[in-house]
Amino acid sequence: MQQTTRCPWCGTDPLYVRYHDEEWGKPVHDDKKHFECLTLESAQAGLSWLTILRKRENYRHAYCDFDVARVAAFTETDIDQLMNNPGIVRNRRKIEASINNAHRFIEIQSEFGSFDSYIWAFVDDRVIWNKWTTLDDVPAVTELSEQVSKDLKRRGFKFLGPTTVYAHLQATGLVNDHLVTCPAK
Repeated sequence: MQQTTRCPWCGTDPLYVRYHDEEWGKPVHDDKKHFECLTLESAQAGLSWLTILRKRENYRHAYCDFDVARVAAFTETDIDQLMNNPGIVRNRRKIEASINNAHRFIEIQSEFGSFDSYIWAFVDDRVIWNKWTTLDDVPAVTELSEQVSKDLKRRGFKFLGPTTVYAHLQATGLVNDHLVTCPAK
């Protein structure tokens, strides 16, 4: 009988373990949550996910609880305030990209009815259940993440390359990459 063990990438940090157990890989069908994840994942580029998780509440406050319309309306003054906010990643290009992405997100909502409809269409509205046995098996990029990233870039999104997009697909449950031994699978 196979022993059940949590995916080792989350370590023992309580915040990371809670994220793994309660959020990561659970199918998301809420546009606000999709926007939150995309914003945080693009901010994470080059940093650890745990760093971003520790800043998530600050992001929620700074980004109006991820109200996409309010973020799309951010001005230069708002960008300056964000650049002075030590509770978030203060990278001007990432901040400007998040505002740009809010505009693009709204465009997708207008075209498809919701971002959720758009993103889930890439997987025919079905979770991709992978059966990885070790962390080394889990890819950082897939053909699917390259396809979605290419389409997002074509639509004007920024800071959403194939690796970041794959992280989004995993986090929002379009792809379930919990190891086969993980009880969260």
